[in-house]
Amino acid sequence: MSYDYKNAHSLADKKVIVTGAGGNLGAEICRGLTAMGASVLATDISADKGMALVEELTAAGANASFLRHDVTNEEQWEAVVATAIDKMGGLNGVVNNAAIVPMQYLADLDVEEFKQVQNVNVAGSMLGCKHGFRAMRPEGSAGGGGSIINMSSVMGLAGTIALASYNSSKGAVRLLTKSVAAECAMLKTGIRCNSIHPGIVESEMGSLFHEQLVDLGVAPDMAASEAGFLAGVPMGEAANVTDIANGAIYLISDASRYVTGTELVIDGGFYAT
Repeated sequence: MSYDYKNAHSLADKKVIVTGAGGNLGAEICRGLTAMGASVLATDISADKGMALVEELTAAGANASFLRHDVTNEEQWEAVVATAIDKMGGLNGVVNNAAIVPMQYLADLDVEEFKQVQNVNVAGSMLGCKHGFRAMRPEGSAGGGGSIINMSSVMGLAGTIALASYNSSKGAVRLLTKSVAAECAMLKTGIRCNSIHPGIVESEMGSLFHEQLVDLGVAPDMAASEAGFLAGVPMGEAANVTDIANGAIYLISDASRYVTGTELVIDGGFYAT
């Protein structure tokens, strides 16, 4: 019997939590997943942005709902998972996308700001892994296994100026992913865990990145900052949020059933040079 490629790429039976869904990258991941048939519980600390997204998705016929969510709060994670299972009838995907990216020179870096970045970017992802795992393992409230995606960055693979907090957090997310993947596989849970590493992306976070470089005096203006980074991209252009969303679609789908503990680098060749 031949392999069913079409159904392997379908998300018609997938029920997924996406954090940080209020930003344009998280929102596009939700659009991509629902366009492929998935049901989505979108979460974000900003209720206005998250609710606006869900109104858009449901108007287009998608099965989507929103819950305000601080990813650093474990009780809220428990509520998010319970709500997902209640509203969608199960859970087999978690996309840990929520993150912050403050920039500061090392000499001026405040330890409390450093801790906040680790708390949101690393602890927030860990809690998503933990509670996704607890629900999706065979004896869990959802059972049946699933896919966890942790949003890292090429900045989790290499360092750059004024990003000690962010670089270290995304590097930690990379190895958190590998640890979770190994444990899930060795315990025969049917749960996979992978990280996505975007490069330069035309997004709200990407714009904030360049704005902060200008504010710190690293670049004279936004155009120079953008041009400087694009000069290091062999393909010569920034990614669209759809490029990253397509990666998430693949890792949630059964087409990636044998892919776990790996890094999906989506950067136009930036990290290859």
